Amino acid sequence: MADSALTQTFTLNNGVTIPKLALGTWLIEGQQATDAVKAALAIGYRHIDTAEAYGNEAEVGRGVRESGVDRAEVFVTTKLAAECKDYDSAAAAIEESLRKLDLGYIDMMIIHSPQPWSAVNKSSDRYEKGNVEAYRALEDAYKAGKIRAIGVSNFTAHDIDNILANCTVTPAVNQVLAHITNTPWDVIDYCKKQGILVEAYSPIAHGVVLDNPQIASMAQRYGVSPAQLCIRYDLQLGLLPLPKTANPDHMRTNAQVDFEISDEDMEALKGMEHIKDYGDQSFWPVYGGRA
Repeated sequence: MADSALTQTFTLNNGVTIPKLALGTWLIEGQQATDAVKAALAIGYRHIDTAEAYGNEAEVGRGVRESGVDRAEVFVTTKLAAECKDYDSAAAAIEESLRKLDLGYIDMMIIHSPQPWSAVNKSSDRYEKGNVEAYRALEDAYKAGKIRAIGVSNFTAHDIDNILANCTVTPAVNQVLAHITNTPWDVIDYCKKQGILVEAYSPIAHGVVLDNPQIASMAQRYGVSPAQLCIRYDLQLGLLPLPKTANPDHMRTNAQVDFEISDEDMEALKGMEHIKDYGDQSFWPVYGGRA
């Protein structure tokens, strides 16, 4: 596994290393979340992504503790609730995540969305002041050693400029929806210029792209599944994919992405028709779902 995607890392802008592939846990709850984390860590994953909004932080933390893997070897990310737009509520929420995870510290915590979920796609208010206050709470927890890295999610360049202008710690990551047929090039390019790693949630587009005949045909040429092609696409863009699954078999295949997509095929994938509709979900924010 020496050259596996599971053992490769990025180095964040504060010097902390982060595994290049993570297990996402959105919509995985209760004992299933604990079992999924234990299974992933047994397979070789060392990066687990959760959030206050997922309602599974305690179960994720228990999975890490019961896995038998040394705590220092596991990178755990959680997300500050999108509704926290003042310092006090954000600080209280950080402490609650620390308590629920019960892992001694949090490897990374990020603001889940620049807007509360109730305002996403319904308001032009970017909550500039509230995001600065929430980020200041993250900064203080970071400086106190409670969190090893801090960042944002679903933020536009404008939202990040607001943080850079009013806070002291550059976000380590911006977690956004990024997959074949929906890749936010402007945000990716902006973040790279700022030294901010882009994490790609829902790299398989909530499963929508799996039936795409062009993707299926290309995957077959490489001898891989459409899901593996999607994950490899994000990796070759320099993004950190977070595929979500509770199925250990899918965890294994999602990690078997040590092949190379040719430059010509990457250009073809970049140019594929943009997906605008993910089905019956009505709550997608700027770049997609709550993941």
